Amino acid sequence: MFEASRLEEALALTADGFRSLKGINDAPSELDGDGSIHFDEWDWEVGVGLYGFYKHACKTGDELMKRNLANWYDMQISRGLPPRQINSTAPMLCLALLARETNNERWKQIVTDWAEWLVNDMPKTVDEGFQHLVKERENDGQLWDDTLFMAGLFMGVAGDWLDRPDWVEEAYYQFLVHGRYLSDPVSGLWYHGWTFLGNHNYAQAFWARGNAWITIAVPELFELVGERYGPAARQIKALYRRQVEALLPLQLEDGMWPTLLDQPDSPPETSATAGFAYGLLRGVRTGILPESYLQPALKAASAVLERIDAAGIVQEVSDGTAMGHDFEFYRNIPNTPTPYGQALASLLLIELLAAKEILQDVA
Repeated sequence: MFEASRLEEALALTADGFRSLKGINDAPSELDGDGSIHFDEWDWEVGVGLYGFYKHACKTGDELMKRNLANWYDMQISRGLPPRQINSTAPMLCLALLARETNNERWKQIVTDWAEWLVNDMPKTVDEGFQHLVKERENDGQLWDDTLFMAGLFMGVAGDWLDRPDWVEEAYYQFLVHGRYLSDPVSGLWYHGWTFLGNHNYAQAFWARGNAWITIAVPELFELVGERYGPAARQIKALYRRQVEALLPLQLEDGMWPTLLDQPDSPPETSATAGFAYGLLRGVRTGILPESYLQPALKAASAVLERIDAAGIVQEVSDGTAMGHDFEFYRNIPNTPTPYGQALASLLLIELLAAKEILQDVA
């Protein structure tokens, strides 16, 4: 099941699937022989996809993939970037990593300006959390768990690269303040959102992909910027450990997790399952979690592999999900090919290849 050759083949397929997508809810397009990226909008969906594509390029040493990433960014920048908000910050993570690697001064200035905006001008909630401002709405007074992946990781990378410890501290603080309002102290799972205009968690939904952003983002933060601010790092790890402990009994028999984690009859969702498997594997490989978490991760990974079709499109991935006010809202989100579904499967495959020594021990 986890032979390197099969994982490498699946990874190449998911990259092709990512490149073939031009927009959300569009059918995959015919691939170009030059390896170019087709997606035509700068927003969170492609931002997550670009990060997965970049990690793939780094893992395999594929310089053509990196050139195509650079070409995509140059094209987007030349035609003008969209207004700044949380979701449009997501592509900045990969841009910052590429800019650091290539010492691209133009990109460096864009990264600097965007990070300064997040810290100084981005709307904040009570307790100075990043308000989940998006292109569709202001979301006044709202915290969403998506924010930590979409903007928190970029904030940390920008600070680490540009020697701005205050920006890294800001990234850590955002993890803490979001954890305060979104992490359920009873179960350890995370709610999708919180509003200070009414002080509640909306539907009190333990939405799977929202939780997966946390399972991914915590170990990713430590990899990208290191473990700093000892008490803060300790608290963030504690939130992560409580969450993943709560996930295990909610895993379905076939290895998947349902859209609503505590409602097993809600639709299974592949991007969340890939994110959970990735976060569990990284936690084991980096020593944050014990090896007892390996088997659930591998069970989930098997389920994800079964949902990558012959064209490399990851199946059973739910569409972008706004804040829901009842459980039926989450149950009724349709499935569609998405860049983030491709990316989260790619991250999982990359981690499986990186964890081959652990996998050999298990075998």
